[in-house]
Amino acid sequence: MTDKAPRKPEELPHELREAVPEWEDGYIDRVAHRLVYSYDLEKEYRAGGYRWDLYGEMRVVTQKQFFHPALSYADHEAEEYLFARREPRPTVADLERLVEFGHDVADERIVPDEEHFGTDVSIVLIADDLSAAVREYVSGFRDRTLLKFGYYGHYDVNLVVVVPEDETHVASEVADVAEAFVLWENVSKPEEGVLSRFAKRFWR
Repeated sequence: MTDKAPRKPEELPHELREAVPEWEDGYIDRVAHRLVYSYDLEKEYRAGGYRWDLYGEMRVVTQKQFFHPALSYADHEAEEYLFARREPRPTVADLERLVEFGHDVADERIVPDEEHFGTDVSIVLIADDLSAAVREYVSGFRDRTLLKFGYYGHYDVNLVVVVPEDETHVASEVADVAEAFVLWENVSKPEEGVLSRFAKRFWR
């Protein structure tokens, strides 16, 4: 095992301890300690007819300034909606339904305007088994939708399937959140999560 254990709840800053729910599921609890630096987290969240063990939201706003903060321009907003649940033996059909769910989330929550840069809808299944068909489907998956030909930004639906017991996972092309679920691998410092992962997309 090469994973550096995430900070225990008592080692988190006070304001973060207050913000993190406690999960009886030890694996999800450890994942939450990685995510809390970048996401607002909830447990037992319901959406799309599913009960999600973990739900998270992250928002990033960037702006350019002309001499003074009050004279800002080129504001851009990006956000991510994260849904994670245990699904012992997911199938390709399950994933296809969840992709449709991801599109529904985007339709309901995105405000398409000039300030919208991008939205990620990331769906993570925590499984007991990873079939070859699921691995092939997820590894080759990429789903980006341009809004008004890109003038209003875009959104991506991302998929991750992780099998903690086997220390294996598969993630679609831009599913950066996968690193938080792969506890057996080293990741960048949690405090750097937004800048090192999601926010840097502004500069691509």
